[in-house]
Amino acid sequence: MAEIFEKLQLYFSYPFVRYALIVGLLIALCSSLLGVTLVLKRFSFIGDGLSHVAFGAMAVAVVVGLTNTMIIIVPVTVIAAILLLRTGQNTKIKGDAAVAMISVGALAVGYLLINLFSKSANIAGDVCSTLFGSTSILTLKEQDVWLCIGISVLVIAVFIFFYHKIFSVTFDENFAKATGTNANVYNLLIAVVIALIIVLAMNLVGSLLISALVIFPALSAMRIFKSYFAVTVYSAVLSVCCALIGILVSILAGTPVGATIVSVDIAAFIISGITGSICGGARR
Repeated sequence: MAEIFEKLQLYFSYPFVRYALIVGLLIALCSSLLGVTLVLKRFSFIGDGLSHVAFGAMAVAVVVGLTNTMIIIVPVTVIAAILLLRTGQNTKIKGDAAVAMISVGALAVGYLLINLFSKSANIAGDVCSTLFGSTSILTLKEQDVWLCIGISVLVIAVFIFFYHKIFSVTFDENFAKATGTNANVYNLLIAVVIALIIVLAMNLVGSLLISALVIFPALSAMRIFKSYFAVTVYSAVLSVCCALIGILVSILAGTPVGATIVSVDIAAFIISGITGSICGGARR
């Protein structure tokens, strides 16, 4: 045990490890807050779709030669989020079909552009890093950390300030409209916030694993608690704990950060499911 603490102390003496921990915990927290809303609104895979859109936008930015890819990734992802939520309410194109259509299309176009126009000598490595987040979280700079902190504070503030409106739109949008709530505005707000979270999470777990940060903590919380507030709080705490454990394990074992965090989330989901079954059986 002493050797483990000494090893962790050595690693945390490096700034990039501290940056990875800070960003990882903030992203996990933000992802879990809106995850409950997305699961209840049947948009669990919107994170997956938007992450693929972000990947396509990143490919365009790389091809164009932009040093700051966020200039393209953020607005494109926000627009895609708005289109997904609006299209998902259209009777002709259901939400899951819209997500699948945009997700597959953006991923295919992005990969095609990278292969056709990229000047990198290691295209496969770049794509793998982007899709699975294998190294990007460990290459963060101080300005990236401050950007993540700023966006995280914005996301948390929006969620707290508009908590009751988000709650009403989540459970019964028609009733919310009937009581005078402008549901379209709050759906738009949710879409923008989710898009920002997705862009940040690409650095942590990569494009293909982002949905796990959104879905697993929320589903784990729903196995144990029933109220929206309790599920949201437990989801946030669990997500942060899983991210912390995942990052520490990846440092000690040398495993990919993103995949390790998702594996811990899966384990937490299984444990929560068992706990919920035991508690439910005891109540009966």
